[in-house]
Amino acid sequence: MLNNIRKFSKTIFAKILLVIIIIPFIFWGMGGVFSSGNQNSIVKINNHNISTQDFMDYLNNSKIDQKVIRDNIDKEILEQLLSELVSVTLLNMEVKDLNIKVSEQSLVSVIKTNKQFLDVNNLFSRTKYEKFLLLQNLTAVQFEGKIKKNELRKKLLSYVSGGIQSPLFIINNVYKEQTGNIDIEFINLETIYKKKENFTLNEINKYIKLNSESLKEEYINFSYAKITPKNLIGTDEFNELFFEKIDEIENKISNEINFQELVDDLKIKTTNKSKFKPNDKNNSIEQKIYQKRNENNIQLIDENEFYVLFQVNDINKTLPSIENLKFLDKIKKLLFEKNKYEYNKKIFNKIVNKKYTNIDFKNLAESNSLNINQIKLNSIKDNKKFEINSVKLLYTQPINSFVLISDKQNNIFLANIKKISNNNISKNSEEFLSYKKQTNIKIRDTVYKSYDYYIAQKYKVKINEKTLERVKNYFK
Repeated sequence: MLNNIRKFSKTIFAKILLVIIIIPFIFWGMGGVFSSGNQNSIVKINNHNISTQDFMDYLNNSKIDQKVIRDNIDKEILEQLLSELVSVTLLNMEVKDLNIKVSEQSLVSVIKTNKQFLDVNNLFSRTKYEKFLLLQNLTAVQFEGKIKKNELRKKLLSYVSGGIQSPLFIINNVYKEQTGNIDIEFINLETIYKKKENFTLNEINKYIKLNSESLKEEYINFSYAKITPKNLIGTDEFNELFFEKIDEIENKISNEINFQELVDDLKIKTTNKSKFKPNDKNNSIEQKIYQKRNENNIQLIDENEFYVLFQVNDINKTLPSIENLKFLDKIKKLLFEKNKYEYNKKIFNKIVNKKYTNIDFKNLAESNSLNINQIKLNSIKDNKKFEINSVKLLYTQPINSFVLISDKQNNIFLANIKKISNNNISKNSEEFLSYKKQTNIKIRDTVYKSYDYYIAQKYKVKINEKTLERVKNYFK
């Protein structure tokens, strides 16, 4: 569960760059959540502790609504946020260790050049600055402290990667990789795959038998009621009384009141559905109930114009009959995709193991009565025939290599690179600076990866899983 935190060094710079760009200001407060033990350590980095209160403060400043956190607990949102806090802390520790400083003049300059605080003449407006602080419920000291931390992290990143100047030969290699011409031969494998209609009844039955459990479809029995101001309080207005009643319903659900008792008390009409499974003719409410199905659990969902109160009474799994044409077509599609995958995998494995040859390529075309097509790609951006990521892949491969690629319609092709032609870049050309910048970025990213590794060796991160679980329980 905590694998993404333990391997924090793999993503540290991406997280910190995001933190540097976006400074959080909004507080929604959970001050006393762990009043009996708010200094419990949730993470230890060498001899430095991150307490539960530190983590709560970080969450308070994250701009993430508590409901969003609750709804994504099972998707490890808290683990991700804790990982980001660890990354921020590591950078702060590095800043301190390297004795990196920011002058008061630099901070003043950052604030005075912030576009939010400029008037119509592009001059710093003290009034706009103070209004911003009031709206964000921040003191000048708090805001300027955030700016200072941000600038210190920027300086650290500059310290790590500053002064990078790419050698001409590397710039030239990047230029040749992206602008060279590539002549390829290719075969459309879509014409070779076994067609859906060609799978026999025996193959279909065998597939169903082997995958019967995963092929079962869920049918549900449920009841629901549409709640509007009209049927709840006798008016069309979404007023305070209506939302008070909605709060009462939510409280009764929390107290596990019986669904029928609840709707009887509300005196609202219910709709009952049996053996339900979505199709194109179902209304959106019933489809959403199916998506949120959870047996014997009463739920209330907000549909903006009204609320829906529902309970799923039964969930039954059934294997459809082969006489069901829709199910039969589904099985044929699955068999087609399975056969396609296995066919591609065989070719791919031979390519990876350098066992696929020109003879194999020609035999494949001849045995299937196919023509070998030819095309010239003019640059790494030439996606007239093939999907752009496939083009980029081709430009990374050497001459005479084989590659599986696709087009924009997801058709699969087997390609053979026959010829690569390119020119050298001129230092006096208009595009030289652009390729120099690209190369600098590539080298910088390599430096960051090395620094990630260094950070991972320098700082040992230990997670207190029990404390983290307590935090998660608070949101549930």
